[in-house]
Amino acid sequence: MKKKIVSQVQRIGKALMLPIAVLPAAALLLRLGAGDVLDISFVEAAGSAIFSNLALLFGIGVAIGISFDGSGASGLAGAVGYFVITEGTQAINEDINMGVLAGIIAGVVAGALYNRFHDIDLPDYLGFFAGKRFVPIVTGATCVLLAGIFGYAWPPIQAAIEAVGSWIIGAGALGVFVYGVLNRALIPLGLHHVMNSFIWFVFGEYTNEAGKVVTGDLSRFFAGDPNAGSFMAGFYPIMMFGLPAAALAMYHTAKDEHQKEVSGVLFSIAFTSFLTGITEPLEFSFMFLAPFLYVIHSLLSGVSMAVTYIFGIKHGFGFSAGAIDYVLNYGLATKPILLIPMGIVTFAIYYFLFKFAIQKFDLPTPGRVGANEIDNDMSVMPDEGESQDNSVSGSGNKAQKYIEYLGGENNLEEVESCVTRLRLSVKDTNKLNEAGLKKLGASGIIKLDEETVQVVVGTKAEKIAIAINKELK
Repeated sequence: MKKKIVSQVQRIGKALMLPIAVLPAAALLLRLGAGDVLDISFVEAAGSAIFSNLALLFGIGVAIGISFDGSGASGLAGAVGYFVITEGTQAINEDINMGVLAGIIAGVVAGALYNRFHDIDLPDYLGFFAGKRFVPIVTGATCVLLAGIFGYAWPPIQAAIEAVGSWIIGAGALGVFVYGVLNRALIPLGLHHVMNSFIWFVFGEYTNEAGKVVTGDLSRFFAGDPNAGSFMAGFYPIMMFGLPAAALAMYHTAKDEHQKEVSGVLFSIAFTSFLTGITEPLEFSFMFLAPFLYVIHSLLSGVSMAVTYIFGIKHGFGFSAGAIDYVLNYGLATKPILLIPMGIVTFAIYYFLFKFAIQKFDLPTPGRVGANEIDNDMSVMPDEGESQDNSVSGSGNKAQKYIEYLGGENNLEEVESCVTRLRLSVKDTNKLNEAGLKKLGASGIIKLDEETVQVVVGTKAEKIAIAINKELK
């Protein structure tokens, strides 16, 4: 039962990444069109439109993410469900504001119903409504019932959510510290996306100039709330300075005969962390080899969040806390320049602390127990003769190798992906060839139970998953 619950929560977390993936584009348009940048009103309005309809996008995106084949029919059903829940609950009680949660709930319902009814048969006289056309209908009907329930049950739930949000926001440095630690600690389980969705899109309210109520730290930041950004600013010193320093420490502590072999991948993923804020490839390079270092990293992340709060630094991002977002959103931030000296201090702390811990406790970080802990090509570059546009598929050799090292096609029940990892349901995790997967570019293999596993492969995870599924078919 517990495994099933964790698996379903992970599935929702993965589904949340689809609508979240549009935020970088929205933030880019919003900032480039702003008066303090290029001052192009229609570009700014285009970005603002995405943030204004975020709940609807979650309804569509989550439904597609939950559906087993990513069908657009489930997305349509998610939109239908969102409108029904939103308008239905407000007809009962106009003070109800479910916000992004309405979209998430509608998306989960639509995706689940799609998986159940996408191939349903009906009598001939109702044949037009059979199959996928039935999904929006049954979703709408289900959400009518949910609207009736939420119309009376949601006000106390809404009050509880607001109370939790108020506590976290009102807890000051302690609140952001706890969030920072949990944000990193939940990454191995893939559950951090769920928590982030509440912090970034639900907790806290701000009424913009147009009178629209905006919720969540990320949404409020881009809406111009001067009090938003406390739950994002502390990530900048970690992702731009701290983790690259950890990579440098691991390079300097690697054995002489392995330094050259690990230098390329360490510096590559360190630069990725600095520039874009994508940290999982770097974090997974030591997360399982030296979990003690990851505990230190999680605690330092919390400390960074607390320090930025104490100094009154507020900054936000549309994607992650890398240099691109730092520069792009500089004009909306409060005291953003302080993140640079703080980052330099963070760099020094990470470097010397990691180096000391690795040498003192002889931790098996990359380059200290062999050259193959992390592959020299995290992104899984194409084999000779494969297409550059689809480095994984091409001749199918890579996909076939993944299938082989995952225990063969008979061992694979479901292959999905999120930003940097494959999410797999298998018959037996003991059949996985971990050494083979690492040779293909995997930097971490997480066995959540006997049937659920995640393989960290870098930012081409989705392309790899598509190639594997194509090969299986």
